[in-house]
Amino acid sequence: MQNPFSLDPYTSKEQFCDREQELKDIVSFLTNGSNVTLISPRRYGKTGLIFRTFEDLRDKNYTCIYADIFSAQSLDDFIKILSEAILNSMANESLIKKFFTALKNVRPLLSYDTLSGSPQVTFTFLLDEQKKLTLKSIFDFLEKQEKQIVFAIDEFQQIREFKESNVEALLRTYIQQLHHVKFIFCGSKKHLMADMFTNAKKPFYESSRTIYIDRIDKEKYKAFIINLFKNSGKTIDENAVDFILDWTKRHTYYTQFVCNQVFAESSKSISLEDVKRTISSILRFEIPNFIERRNLITDKQWKYLVAIAKEGEIKKPTAADFLIKHKIGNAATAKKILTALVEKELLLEQSDLNGKTYSVYNVFMSRWMESL
Repeated sequence: MQNPFSLDPYTSKEQFCDREQELKDIVSFLTNGSNVTLISPRRYGKTGLIFRTFEDLRDKNYTCIYADIFSAQSLDDFIKILSEAILNSMANESLIKKFFTALKNVRPLLSYDTLSGSPQVTFTFLLDEQKKLTLKSIFDFLEKQEKQIVFAIDEFQQIREFKESNVEALLRTYIQQLHHVKFIFCGSKKHLMADMFTNAKKPFYESSRTIYIDRIDKEKYKAFIINLFKNSGKTIDENAVDFILDWTKRHTYYTQFVCNQVFAESSKSISLEDVKRTISSILRFEIPNFIERRNLITDKQWKYLVAIAKEGEIKKPTAADFLIKHKIGNAATAKKILTALVEKELLLEQSDLNGKTYSVYNVFMSRWMESL
């Protein structure tokens, strides 16, 4: 029996849990002419939600394109990634030829990955102006297609890391001229994404409808997990599922990973003890990775990270009682450490109407740290 808890971002509707309201809102916004901004911590299921949205949009005769720009360091990289994403979405050689014809200012080279068969594009830019004109040519090409297009750009905040200046303004100028292309801007760094789309001084201010992705409702998640086990010929105790959801803090990736491993290692009837045994195995396997992360930060930062893990989550990370309890130092030192760990994505900062909370980003590492 195939493991129903896939570790791929998206496989099918049957293996996709909830997000019904978010899905409805995204499709409605896009089909009624708005761009959409999706913001969530990394591995909360954002990419899966995009692919699930694509499924509904394709039923409405939209062309859907996905590009992850996390690795992009420059406008050159950005153009390459967008171009390869567009080519991946094209069904025939005629369209591919038209795409290259549309790129009037450069002569890119097309090749194919020997393993995946995916198209790869190589650009050679002699002048910065060529990059801008090429990017405009790409958007102009998309605008001229017969079908409406939805283009999802993942880790969109990465454009702020590009070596070129004013990329935000350049992109906004091009994008606002498009009528047949709508965008999903996705990002995992909340403070950067919020600044890009809610700061009146920034080019993308109020240019899209923003949706924040939170944890899946516990009861819906519980029913989903039990049903996936059942439909695959196994039963799992309810208290075992409760334990998984509490232990993983309903963080989508870690919940899916634990369920995947429990399914792989257990017999047809799964108890709480089976789950705990699998979790212990996962943590043992991950210890070398935790140690590698330990070696990348200072002793003070590590001590602070362990303190947060032992608390589970904390609302006042520079409060005197917390600092004294864990022998961390003064508030000024704690604030510097906090900022550094959030920037390194070792600490997760989340906000609601009650203020900010902080927790260790990697749930497995957080649970391991609790025992130190």
